[in-house]
Amino acid sequence: MNEALNAVSPLDGRYAKHIDPLRPIFSEYGLIKKRVHIEIEWLVALSLDPELKEIPRFNQTTQKKLKTAAHKFSLKDAQAVKTIEQTTNHDVKAIEYWLKKTFKNDKSVMKVSEFIHFACTSEDINNLAYALMLKEGIENVILPKIEAIKNDLKGFAKQYADVALLARTHGQTASPTTLGKEFANVAYRLERQIKSLKTQPILGKINGAVGNFNAHLIAYPKKDWNKFSQKFIKALGLSYNEYTTQIEPHDFAAEIFNNLSLINTILIDLNRDIWSYISIGYFKQRMKKNEVGSSTMPHKVNPIDFENSEGNLGLANAILRHLSEKLPISRWQRDLTDSTVLRNIGVAFGYSLIAYQSLGRGLGKLQVNQVRINEDLDNAWEVLAEPIQTIMRKRGIANPYEKLKELTRGNQNIDRVSLHQFINTLELPMQDKKTLLNLSPQSYIGLAAILAKKI
Repeated sequence: MNEALNAVSPLDGRYAKHIDPLRPIFSEYGLIKKRVHIEIEWLVALSLDPELKEIPRFNQTTQKKLKTAAHKFSLKDAQAVKTIEQTTNHDVKAIEYWLKKTFKNDKSVMKVSEFIHFACTSEDINNLAYALMLKEGIENVILPKIEAIKNDLKGFAKQYADVALLARTHGQTASPTTLGKEFANVAYRLERQIKSLKTQPILGKINGAVGNFNAHLIAYPKKDWNKFSQKFIKALGLSYNEYTTQIEPHDFAAEIFNNLSLINTILIDLNRDIWSYISIGYFKQRMKKNEVGSSTMPHKVNPIDFENSEGNLGLANAILRHLSEKLPISRWQRDLTDSTVLRNIGVAFGYSLIAYQSLGRGLGKLQVNQVRINEDLDNAWEVLAEPIQTIMRKRGIANPYEKLKELTRGNQNIDRVSLHQFINTLELPMQDKKTLLNLSPQSYIGLAAILAKKI
């Protein structure tokens, strides 16, 4: 039976190809590979320390052989680890045994084989593995997609900087803006959160069973294990957490997930706004030849990319929020609830990735319907009540707000002519009258165009 058609999760079914970039990182294989990497790096680091007399320094050949085993770790290798796990019933211990088996013919490694996983608890390996997975997934897959969306929005901001747009607050006509400025608003929101995500430290620890280097100091009481571990973790490209229980408390991970959830929420907001603009005709959508919009209504082109994006972002956020709420909580020095939850990071990232791809496709199909946009502006002269009453306030004319309210609220016949008649009745300096008479809904945009071009 076709595996995709038989998949329970759409991530491995309908959307399987869309999340391929995440599979080497967040799959079981990806986790095992990172664990192997950490175990080997720890063994090599121990061997290179002159204070540890019982483990001779590995020569360059042995170091290369060990690191190649980590770098070229294959699906076949991962399966071999899983086979060992069937006996050990312990996933990290299985890696220790696999390493001993893999290097059984290497005398320099086997001589110090008991230093594999030396003084480590499983969480020492796991927290660093997940930290590296997060780092790789964010830097190589997630951030580039978010950056691409942000750059698209910046491009739209500049392209449509001068395209006047009837704004709506509470769903009602409001002071005009420009289409470019609306795109710039979202681009700026994303830019702030991207900066936050990029600067978020990814922490790690390797301090033993309850975070105090108990076993390390029993074996080598004079060694500065805190300093050694800090150096080791920095060499992995991570930040050192000196204060932990058995587990790294996952606070940094919660911060990342909250950050990513906020990015996704901003994009949900964008999806809904574009969907609404499509519904009132401000945007048209390019279609592929032979593409079906509706199964029964031939005229329709449904905004499915934005709907797909919104739905998948919602699923991603549900998982991200659970991750951020659950992971910082552990009973006393350790329980295993984090282990269960951590395995779903890739699921949250998967739904996010699908959503970013859908949104990107949707943005690429948008065509501005200038005629429809101008039509709404031409039928909304009432929005100029704001600048008129503002000038009246400036010149000390009594009750400007009330007079404009009486003129415009509920009046379906407000147009250029009726507004000009009202302006001409006002006791204003000629320059003020000229300014107001030259106004139109299309020109009353403040700094919108300038701000859009500036982003």
